[in-house]
Amino acid sequence: MSPSLECVPNFSEGRRPKVVAAIADAMRVPGVQVLDASSDVDHNRSVITLAGEPDGLIEAMLAAAAVAKRAIDLAHHEGVHPRIGALDVCPFVPLAGTPMALAVETAERFAERLAGDHDIPAYLYAEAARRPERVVLADLRRGVLANPDFGSAPAHVSAGATAVGARFYLIAFNVELASNDVNLARSIARRVRERDGGLPAVRSLGLMLSERAQVSMNLVDYRQTGLHEALEAVSRFATDAGVAVHRSEIVGLVPQVALGPDAHRALELPEEAAFYWIEDRLAQA
Repeated sequence: MSPSLECVPNFSEGRRPKVVAAIADAMRVPGVQVLDASSDVDHNRSVITLAGEPDGLIEAMLAAAAVAKRAIDLAHHEGVHPRIGALDVCPFVPLAGTPMALAVETAERFAERLAGDHDIPAYLYAEAARRPERVVLADLRRGVLANPDFGSAPAHVSAGATAVGARFYLIAFNVELASNDVNLARSIARRVRERDGGLPAVRSLGLMLSERAQVSMNLVDYRQTGLHEALEAVSRFATDAGVAVHRSEIVGLVPQVALGPDAHRALELPEEAAFYWIEDRLAQA
């Protein structure tokens, strides 16, 4: 039987492979498939993809949160990506045929257990949000983290807080510029993000990596803006400034329909398209 839900937690650790491996190992509970793990040194962040049924995913994530709580201290964290916690974000995503209501219910159950078992306050976002100002993750991060949905403020002294949500498939898509001009990356990010009149269903940041500037995007609904459209827009704005695109990358897994068989060439991705398909990983698990 195919799993009902995907879970794509983001952890504020991307520079210590042993810590990331320990977190992933903690997730290997009965009925849960760990499909992918991706770390970024500049972001100092790791994204792990797992799939299963609600009960198994909740137990897997509680075990992973315990490892992250012990190993990650936000007081000493350095990285270019915004964060609020050691286990920073934990979205549940319905796989084909699963209603969003099950993802919302699972998010609520996990958030309550996370606060109760680990003393880490949890804030519900996206489809699970109980407040309009917490629907968009970026708005939640920018807000004052008072009155969590589960647990109590202030955040845990070393592990921080966690945003727990239910959502549609999200594609994390980063485009590196052949330049170290972070102001250009920020300008392009402003021009492509939906909030500032850019592409629909696109959220973006301009970041400075160790050598190059990056436009980091979340495509929150690839049916509205796909990978090709996002790359074309970034490339166009960069070219207007006399700068080329160095490379692009997808973080995590995506539905096959969002990528297609030959996208790795058009998008200048380092791997064949099937490498990123969630369907392919599920079939191999």
